[in-house]
Amino acid sequence: MAGLDRLRPHDLRHACATFLLVSGASPRPVTKGLGHSQIGLTMNTYAHVLPDIGDRWRLTGLGAADP
Repeated sequence: MAGLDRLRPHDLRHACATFLLVSGASPRPVTKGLGHSQIGLTMNTYAHVLPDIGDRWRLTGLGAADP
């Protein structure tokens, strides 16, 4: 396949969540769509890839409101 690795469903899930967050989607619906129980799980997973999103999440105080 022209030097491209096969994509696994998990890769597509990760790419979709990354795209949504980069596009400015609110973390809460992304969290729900991924089936994560807490917004912190989603943000910890993607904040290392997208540091400015993690910073915005922490600065807005959304992390503190997470149950």
